[in-house]
Amino acid sequence: MRIGVVPVSKSGGVYQYSATMLWALEGRVADGADDEFLAFVDETRHPYAVGLRQRGWTTRAIDPPSHRRQVWERRALRALRHAAGEGPVRGGWRWLKRTLGRAPGQDKASLPDPDRVRHRPDMSRWFQQCGVDLMLYPWPTSLAFEVDIPYVMAIHDLQHRLQPEFPEVSANGEWEWREYCFRNGARYATSLLADSEVGKEDILNFYGAYGVTSDRVKVLPFLPASYLAGEVSEEERVRLRTTYRLPERYVFYPAQFWPHKNHAGIVRALARLQHEHRLRVPVVFCGAYSGEIRSRTFREVMTVARQLGVDNQVQYLGFVPDQDMSGLYAGADALVMPTFFGPTNIPVLEAWAFACPVLTSDIRGIREQAGDAAVLVDPRSVEAIADGIYRLWTDATLRGSLAERGRRRLAGYGPDDYTRRLKEILDDARERVRSDARAALLSS
Repeated sequence: MRIGVVPVSKSGGVYQYSATMLWALEGRVADGADDEFLAFVDETRHPYAVGLRQRGWTTRAIDPPSHRRQVWERRALRALRHAAGEGPVRGGWRWLKRTLGRAPGQDKASLPDPDRVRHRPDMSRWFQQCGVDLMLYPWPTSLAFEVDIPYVMAIHDLQHRLQPEFPEVSANGEWEWREYCFRNGARYATSLLADSEVGKEDILNFYGAYGVTSDRVKVLPFLPASYLAGEVSEEERVRLRTTYRLPERYVFYPAQFWPHKNHAGIVRALARLQHEHRLRVPVVFCGAYSGEIRSRTFREVMTVARQLGVDNQVQYLGFVPDQDMSGLYAGADALVMPTFFGPTNIPVLEAWAFACPVLTSDIRGIREQAGDAAVLVDPRSVEAIADGIYRLWTDATLRGSLAERGRRRLAGYGPDDYTRRLKEILDDARERVRSDARAALLSS
C-alpha cells in the first residue's frame, strides 16, 4: 500500500512528534515492509525536504495551483515580516497578514460551518495521481477530510473545548477553525491518534456523538524527540555554556511564548524566591515568539521581569538548533514547566532522558504522565511554583531521586514500543481501508 505522510517542518511540539514518527517509519521501511511511503512537502528544494531524501525518503510537492498560491503567500508574508522588524512598521505587516492570510474572525462570513466540509477536489486529484491509498497526518489539519483519501490523523489536545479562555485556542475565530478541523477530522478519519488514555477520553467525550468509536482512537504515547543525542559529553556542555553564556546553575524551559505556557508564572515565582529567601535562581527560556499573541506574551513576560527586578535572572536564547537541545537539558538543574495544557507533554520525557529533574503541573493528564517522577504544582499558584523551584534548587538529594525515577519511567516505554504500536496502527488502518473498499464494491 502506498502511504502518504505530511510532516511538519517547523519548530515546536508538533514538529518533534512528526520527526519521531518519520524516524519510526524509516525503520519500518528499512525492515522491508510492503508499504511504500511518500513524504509530501511544500517545497522539494527546502533544506528539510533535502534532508528527508538524504535519509531515503521519496518526497513529492503538494502541487495543485491553489496550494501553490498559499505557499507563495506565506513566503511573501515571511519576507515582509523580516523586513518590518519591530516598531511601528510591524503593525502594518500584521494588517497585511490578516488581509492576505486566513484571517480567522476578521470576516465572520469566512468562518467555517463545523458541519459543512469545504472539499478540495484539486488536492484530491493530486494525491490520487500520486497513487496514494492512505494518508498519515502527524498533526491535525483540515486537509485530511477535505481530500477524498482515507487517513490517520493525530489529535494532540482539545483545549479549545477544555480551556477556551486562552486566546491561542479561541480568539479571532481560532475556536471556530479548530472545531471545524477537530470535529470533521474525528468524524471522517479511518483512525485517530491520541497521546494518552486521557487524550482518547477527551476525543470520545467531545466527538463520540459524531460517530467516533473507541476502536478507532489509538493511543500512541510521545517519545523524546528523535534528534536528541544519547549522551552529552563534557566538551559539549562546555561548548554550550560558552556559546550561550549560560550561568553555572539554571532551570530550563523550552517553550514558545503562548499564554498557556505560563512563563509569567515562573518569573513571578523567581521574584517571590528573591523576596522571601534571598535566593537568586536563573532561568533559561528558548522558543519562538512570532505572531501577534506570542509577541504580546513575550513583551508582557519581559516587562513583568523588569518590574519585579528579576530581569537579570531571565535569559532568553531565542530559537535553538535541534543539536543544542540535548546539552541544554543535560546542563540544567531542572526543567520547570508549569503549563496549563496537556494531556501530556514531550519536554517532560526529554528532561528524563538527560537525568534532568522535572517540575510540572498537577493537572489531569500530566499528573498521570509524571507519576512520582516530578514535583507537581498548581500552575495557577505562584506560591506553589516558587516552593517547587525552591525544593529542587536547594535539595540535591531530591534532584537525584527525581532524575532516577524519571529514567525508570522513561524506560517503561521506548522506541521499540513506539515503533511496534505505530506498525499495529497502520496495519489496522490498512485493513479498514481494504474492508471499506470491499463493502463499497459489493454495494455498487
